[in-house]
Amino acid sequence: MTTRGISLGSLSKTNYPAGDEGRASWQPEAGRHREKADNACDGSGNEESPGTFLPVIFSTPRRWTSSAASPPPAAQMPFTYSVAASYIGKDRPYDPATHVFHFNPHHRIQPNNNKRLRPESGQDAFFVSRVGDTGGVALGVADGVGGWMDSGVDPADFSHGLCGNMASVAYAHRPSAPPAGRQDQQLPSTPAASPPLTARRLLQLGYDAVCSDRSIPAGGSTAVVALLQPEGTLEVANLGDSGFVQLRANAVHAASTPQIHAFNTPFQLSVIPPGIMARMAMFGGAQLSDMPRDAEVTRHGLRHGDVLVFASDGVWDNLFNQDILRVVCSSMAAVGAWEATDSGTKVAADLTPFTRPDMVAADQGAKAKPVVTLQSLIATEITAAAKAASVNRKLDGPFAKEVKKYFPRDNWRGGKVDDICVVVAIVSEGSAATSEPKLKSRL
Repeated sequence: MTTRGISLGSLSKTNYPAGDEGRASWQPEAGRHREKADNACDGSGNEESPGTFLPVIFSTPRRWTSSAASPPPAAQMPFTYSVAASYIGKDRPYDPATHVFHFNPHHRIQPNNNKRLRPESGQDAFFVSRVGDTGGVALGVADGVGGWMDSGVDPADFSHGLCGNMASVAYAHRPSAPPAGRQDQQLPSTPAASPPLTARRLLQLGYDAVCSDRSIPAGGSTAVVALLQPEGTLEVANLGDSGFVQLRANAVHAASTPQIHAFNTPFQLSVIPPGIMARMAMFGGAQLSDMPRDAEVTRHGLRHGDVLVFASDGVWDNLFNQDILRVVCSSMAAVGAWEATDSGTKVAADLTPFTRPDMVAADQGAKAKPVVTLQSLIATEITAAAKAASVNRKLDGPFAKEVKKYFPRDNWRGGKVDDICVVVAIVSEGSAATSEPKLKSRL
């Protein structure tokens, strides 16, 4: 949960309330953006995993649900992405078997306003959607600004609405040119082509829809939005203190940098009612409403075996990038997806036996329900680690270290209790239809 919103205010100690609810949610720069890091696993690759969790399929956002639909084009794409998410609200006990989501590109995104269908992610939200029939994947994480609760606004409405709208836009996207090999399939009834979709444009379209939604009269959220293209490129638009890391061969290859106005004040999209605007004009106070154009956009090349982690500040405030790398390295090594050799880390030639739910289910047997995949294993391991760190009062995390930097006399110790949301994508180049399931025997 991002706490500060509406007004920058003073940065005095009196404006820095005690307790988890009032604490800042800005993730320190020193603990977030990273250069290429040293290996986190020893050369043996035998570092033990914190535990094996068994996730289930779960449909998540506020504005959409999934239903069976025709699969995307069968044309082979050079890069494919296996995605799963895990989440937990700060006041709820974490159950890795239920607080998990498996992405299925064959499911249709449909409008849904039922709040009861939201995941138990608190004010955090996420989405994953295929990008039309392009073979690409869009995903993102949004963190509602908790400060809006002081105005009687549910911050979850904004973050879940934003994610649901972005999912719908991505799913309905039609490129200006048809996918290769399908030029002859453009029928008169085909929807009009869309302008090129970028991560920032997707964020803009989702935000525009929220601003037009009368059921969301006010609120705010940070957001990290990504487009994963079939040619093996990643584009990320990050606004605020959610973020991502790209892990490659036992190292942190790239990571986002948080955007902040000041300590405890991340960049954030907002819908500000006229009444609040009028009061600020009369009594003073700065409007804190950033725009999608303010998001930092970065582009990255992807390789087979890369692991991408997108998360809210409930992760980044409690885990350093090296902590996440250790979790990912342990999971990848446990199944043989990453293997330490004398010449460096070797990536398994075919990752589908670890990442495809149908193949994993066949390997684990009919009694093994719910099904675990490599991406869901990593997502739940990271969520569990962040949850444990958030309630650990003895070990200082990134947030505690940053508090001491800005407020040396503050006695803050340990982690920071917050909502947690993690989306994990595993990159595969090519596929093998005859692959044999391997996950069961390796875990």
